[in-house]
Amino acid sequence: MEARPDHPLPLRGRATAAVTAVALAVTACGTPAPSTPASSADTRPPSATQSAQEPEEEYPAPDRKVPAGAAKLATELKETTAALNEAIDAWTEGGQPAPGEPPEEVELLALYQQRIYRYTARHPKVAARAFAKLPAALASQARDNTNAIRELLSLAHPIKPNATFRTQPPHSAGELLGYFKKAEKRFGVEWEVLAAVMLAETKFGRVRTDSHVGAQGPMQFMPATWKAYGMGGDVREPRDAVMGAANYLKASGAPRDYRRALHAYNPSRAYVEAILLHARQMKRDPRAFYAYYTWQVYVITTKGERRLTGP
Repeated sequence: MEARPDHPLPLRGRATAAVTAVALAVTACGTPAPSTPASSADTRPPSATQSAQEPEEEYPAPDRKVPAGAAKLATELKETTAALNEAIDAWTEGGQPAPGEPPEEVELLALYQQRIYRYTARHPKVAARAFAKLPAALASQARDNTNAIRELLSLAHPIKPNATFRTQPPHSAGELLGYFKKAEKRFGVEWEVLAAVMLAETKFGRVRTDSHVGAQGPMQFMPATWKAYGMGGDVREPRDAVMGAANYLKASGAPRDYRRALHAYNPSRAYVEAILLHARQMKRDPRAFYAYYTWQVYVITTKGERRLTGP
């Protein structure tokens, strides 16, 4: 996820005080594998068949370069998404809650997908040309993810490079999914909306640091709001935090009016749009939840962006 301790908007009694910016990593170039050196006994230039070939990556390296051209970008996104969906299917055994930590292939593919979408959020003209080359369903998914990231990015402000953030491994995807669905059953708030809130706020609990105004836990509650809606639970415990968030959203208008409820949670049009866009993707394809779950934490600093979690 990307952590953003500053929030430009007034609190106005909202539950959350800081949104984690989900589109903020710098795209770095991958380092090619070295070619095999020529034998010291034969100094002739190698023929085409003798030339050393760089091994093809089985999965994208964490610093693999995101292509700048629309055609190549479209190809990379299409292939990455297909491979990621296949890896998620294997991990979840065709739809069952995922056990344990994400497999390496899911982690690497999701990270590359996340980096592609951060790139498209920052380069709308290239993104538009690339998405025009995609199948309709994937193009729609790509636009939603890109627009959601762009909305959250609009709320972000660079921080000092020496700012301290505490991170931690998240609870398992299957465990969190169970909490979201129990909260939906109790309060009627769709689990996809609750998941999208935790994605935006703390990348599913990876960020432990309180916001600069004191918002706490994986759903980023202000103490006073938690006291009113937390039902006596522990704000840092995901199960209790999800229930508290569902309770607050229900009291604020959900599920009848999600826009109103989410605006109460965080009074920002951009925030509301981003949550609804991510939730829509999870409704269309539950595998999106597992992809989002594996997205990592990034911070924007005044000297550039850096990733805090992941491979």
